[in-house]
Amino acid sequence: MPKGRNSNRAVSAARSSMGTSKPKPWGAVAAVVVVLVFAGGVFGYVYSKHSANQEREAKLAQWTPSDANKDPSKQIPGVETHDYQAQRHVSPVQRVAYDKTPPFGGPHDGFWAACNGVVYDKAVRTENLVHSLEHGAVWIAYNPDLVKGEALDTLRKKVEGQQFMVMSPYPGLDKPISLQAWGHQLKLDDANDERVDHFVRSLRRNQFTYPEIGASCDALGPGQFDPDNPPAFDPAPPGPDAVPMTGGTDAAQQPGGMGQTG
Repeated sequence: MPKGRNSNRAVSAARSSMGTSKPKPWGAVAAVVVVLVFAGGVFGYVYSKHSANQEREAKLAQWTPSDANKDPSKQIPGVETHDYQAQRHVSPVQRVAYDKTPPFGGPHDGFWAACNGVVYDKAVRTENLVHSLEHGAVWIAYNPDLVKGEALDTLRKKVEGQQFMVMSPYPGLDKPISLQAWGHQLKLDDANDERVDHFVRSLRRNQFTYPEIGASCDALGPGQFDPDNPPAFDPAPPGPDAVPMTGGTDAAQQPGGMGQTG
């Protein structure tokens, strides 16, 4: 066969091959790349968030009470502590000459303020709130003239729906915020201060620091303590007839004993 004819057939075959070759699926490739990038981003976000949560839990672990670390709040800068005699009661009409403002221990009303995640919009009688501390609650008090808007919302979120937490305004407070647990207090300027969480983690229902282990934070009801209509805060200084810090009646000698109103 002549060489020219073979050459023409080769050229024709090459052209035919070029004309029938399939186009590259660049659209599909691009879609796969997008999916992989998205999946990688999602994985990275989840991993980062998980790592951040682990790191946060690790940091909070040092504020968790244990046999080896019974009172983690001792590591919190600014915490004031004091030993108080527990289960000393006063009547609903008596005032106590408390040694601290707000108080965080001492004689108190026979009925505790509901402390099951309640945020009171109005100031509540101090003697009832001190009893809540005896039951293992943390009370967040704030100066209503200094804490508003975002700061108030930040504190509210730490309390609402949380057992053994209670929050209320405290007119005349010398700092914007004051945290109380039985025998412990921490005053702060900023609602975002990490010490708020450290204090709560360290002392809320800490079996080593509050007197009445296993006591409830639920209100006993109308006629005793009504969370919908709580006894009002009295801003006036206690008078000369106020019960001293060493006073009050032994709860065990009252009707119902410690188990009901300790």
